[in-house]
Amino acid sequence: DTLLQAMAATLPGLRVLGCVPRHAALALPERHLGLVQAREHGHLDTLLDRAADAVAPAIDCAGLRALARPAARTFADETAVPIPPLGQRIAVACDDAFAFAYPALLDGWRAAGAELSQFSPLADAAPGSDSDAVYLPGGYPELHAGRLAGNTTLLAGLRGAASRGATIYGECGGYMVLGRGLVDAEGRRHAMAGLLPLESSFAWHKLHLGYRRVALAAAGPLGTPGAAYRGHEFHYASVVDEGGGDALFSAVDASGRPLGPVGRRAGRVMGSFVHLIDRAERPA
Repeated sequence: DTLLQAMAATLPGLRVLGCVPRHAALALPERHLGLVQAREHGHLDTLLDRAADAVAPAIDCAGLRALARPAARTFADETAVPIPPLGQRIAVACDDAFAFAYPALLDGWRAAGAELSQFSPLADAAPGSDSDAVYLPGGYPELHAGRLAGNTTLLAGLRGAASRGATIYGECGGYMVLGRGLVDAEGRRHAMAGLLPLESSFAWHKLHLGYRRVALAAAGPLGTPGAAYRGHEFHYASVVDEGGGDALFSAVDASGRPLGPVGRRAGRVMGSFVHLIDRAERPA
């Protein structure tokens, strides 16, 4: 009550509905890219119940509901141009190691008529043999590198998809798995799919963070040369070797500073550390 009175005195004319004190029981574990994913919590329902028990006596919930108004829907994203589907039947990696796929991206592919299916690399599943495209989104493969390296069905499935001409696209963590090797935090190297000339390391890590504008270096599944996209980069992995092969994009940062070539492509296999958001301009 004393705290609420102090808040009310500091903010005259503004109704104070309460405040939630710090609770050790509500602390959430963190890791290098932020909070541990909700899907990894074994007792999420219990945590939410505890949070509700903490909020109920601390907040004037009835007053909050009385003040609530329907959100005014805006259409600021009407100018966004979706990323073209990688294929007609797209296999999407989805589990604790590959969870950073934007719903808007997947919904855009479905709206364009693509059929999406999911597979779990951590469960040693391969993309469906009828898939003409494979999408490996970002996530935490560096935390599961040894397990992924031992999943022979997965790696054989990725190589088989490449050999039959399927489009394979990896972003950030997915790009690392398409490379030749990944060094974990303890300095152990794990062989990956070997479809792109990338050696990455989490033992020697540095923050890479920011918005990016990228342009395709050559024609491919994502469009014609020069096709531009907006995206962002957020990772701690370092490139040990990216020699050989062809660049996927040329990139600039949010201020327009050139970052040079990024990512690699080999036939219809491609990837980079950039998470694509949408097209930077409407195609002609």
